[in-house]
Amino acid sequence: MPEPSQTDFFATEPSPSHGPRQTGSPEFAHQPLAARMRPRSLAEISGQDHITRPGSLLPRLVASNRFGSLIFYGPPGCGKTSFAEAIARETRSRFVRVNAVMSNVAELRDILSQARRQPEARTLLFIDELHRFNKSQQDLLLPDVEEGSVRLIGATTHNPGFYINPPLLSRSHLFRLEPLSTDAVAQVLRLALTDKERGLGERGVTADDKLLNELAVLCDGDLRRALNALEVIVLGLAERSNLDSTDIEVFARERRIRYDADEDEHYDTISAFIKSCRGSDPDAAMYWLAKMLAGGEDPRFIARRLVILASEDVGLADPQALPMAVAAHHACDFVGLPEAELTLAHATLYLACAPKSNSATLALAKAHALLKTEPVQAVPPALRDKGGQASKRAGHGKGYRYSHDYPENISGQDYLERPVAIYTPKSVAWEAKIAERLARWKALKAECASGSIASRHRTHPSTPDSPTNKSD
Repeated sequence: MPEPSQTDFFATEPSPSHGPRQTGSPEFAHQPLAARMRPRSLAEISGQDHITRPGSLLPRLVASNRFGSLIFYGPPGCGKTSFAEAIARETRSRFVRVNAVMSNVAELRDILSQARRQPEARTLLFIDELHRFNKSQQDLLLPDVEEGSVRLIGATTHNPGFYINPPLLSRSHLFRLEPLSTDAVAQVLRLALTDKERGLGERGVTADDKLLNELAVLCDGDLRRALNALEVIVLGLAERSNLDSTDIEVFARERRIRYDADEDEHYDTISAFIKSCRGSDPDAAMYWLAKMLAGGEDPRFIARRLVILASEDVGLADPQALPMAVAAHHACDFVGLPEAELTLAHATLYLACAPKSNSATLALAKAHALLKTEPVQAVPPALRDKGGQASKRAGHGKGYRYSHDYPENISGQDYLERPVAIYTPKSVAWEAKIAERLARWKALKAECASGSIASRHRTHPSTPDSPTNKSD
């Protein structure tokens, strides 16, 4: 008889565990619709054809029953638990379910010890929310996973590259699950509505395909949420009635955007937002902005990213971009939501529609690269600070040409011992004027260096208060 923490799919009596019940049992009847409609095999899993299609890796591994550990990574309601249970059924393995939120080291040690004593049972350990385990708990699994005492199936909504220990990850096959498409969700909703054994078929409620598609859209690829919503709606109707649009209005008003504050959706959405602004697509930028705000994103985080964008991607092509972004950040601080949404929209549209130049980004990268790959240049003596007697005796500042004494402040002096080209202006909007100015200054510098242009002032007051003091 299985322990209370595990499920025996093949027992003649229902297991007392919290796993799936036998179809038709009183326990099964009281489960939520989403639990009752779980797929019983890999072939029944919907919306993950890239993993389940015949001949692909996972079906071949399961058919041969010669796989190690598996990690399923994807958003809520995409089928991670369904995969684990279907694999356990098809391989007739001893199935032990653990939730990382409620488990601890003592429970893990006990489970692993039992698995070692029953090698013929081929224990399959399913850990839901595996990312919740700390490093020590994950390390505890390593010896038994490596020896094959247990086969781990982990489910996580977090990026395994950040949250799963590399040694454990390297011993596992990783499968990424996608949010279910609207058609896939609607197909399962139709099945649940008509299935008399596991679904809601006994109530005789009908619905047209358009309405089920609308409900699927509202659930944003989360099949569990869609099934739970359908169950609540149908149980609130009389038997043999027809589902219409008014029945899902309340659910539609309370729709939640699938968005998390510190997980992949957060990083993926802000990435799409920044790239839309960089790509000068104001429509896409506003869409991703609205999604972040609807999902509860901190407006100051969005504003900070706009400040970075203003320098990184707009730069000198539009000098007003940075003041605009900084002003938006300040406004978010003292205005607050919901009014700060208008400020973010204002700044987003300005930056998305602004001319773009990454010349500052490229110049900074080139300067860093020169420092890493070439000898560091010393400060030329003429440019060194001449404050103090020791500096003056060392000749610091001698030969410095005061720029304001020359036309357009171009003295012809070099400011590096070995001049290098770092900044290349782009011929875009305001920066095109900078390119023209730099070309003119280059010609002036050459004239000054040749001596054809002289200083307009030969002597200068040396008092500290003099505006022409050349000490620095």
